[in-house]
Amino acid sequence: MGLLLSPSAWIVRWSHLLETQSTVLDVACGSGRHLRWFADRGHTVTGIDREVDHAQRQVPNAELVRADIENEPWPLVIDGQERSFDAVIVTNYLWRPLMPVVLGSLAPGGVLLYETFASGNEKWGRPSRADFLLQPGELLRTFASLQVVAYEHGFLDNPPRFVQRIAAVRPRNAVAQLLESARCAL
Repeated sequence: MGLLLSPSAWIVRWSHLLETQSTVLDVACGSGRHLRWFADRGHTVTGIDREVDHAQRQVPNAELVRADIENEPWPLVIDGQERSFDAVIVTNYLWRPLMPVVLGSLAPGGVLLYETFASGNEKWGRPSRADFLLQPGELLRTFASLQVVAYEHGFLDNPPRFVQRIAAVRPRNAVAQLLESARCAL
């Protein structure tokens, strides 16, 4: 498997956080490498991108949505409500106006796995514009309502790049959390 067809090591490392047979949304799914990873593990996968032909070849049973998510309304809406997923995956993609939609697409108890380029990458290549590079702590601030499982911001050497990444879980709800903590205290 080539590098671009292999799933991200970050996604693989934290994919155990998903419950069995979860619904997974891959935002800007590209070639479908993460769709394939999760589909091969029994999850129901949905990918969204401007171009989905490569993903269709990689994962023929995936639900694929062709959309320009930077210039068109979010297409994953049913009866005026954004669809929610047990996991939302975003890799090598940053469009800040979409961040609230990413968060809104995450079901209670759902897992967010996000990894993209960060400040410092301009010294190593593309992307190099600040618009496409996360600032230190940006994912932590943006997803502050989630329970962070893991977070990193730093340099990776194969290929050389600066990244920021987070694995986080959306709390189910305040009442369920209180009940769970009360059970644990007993």
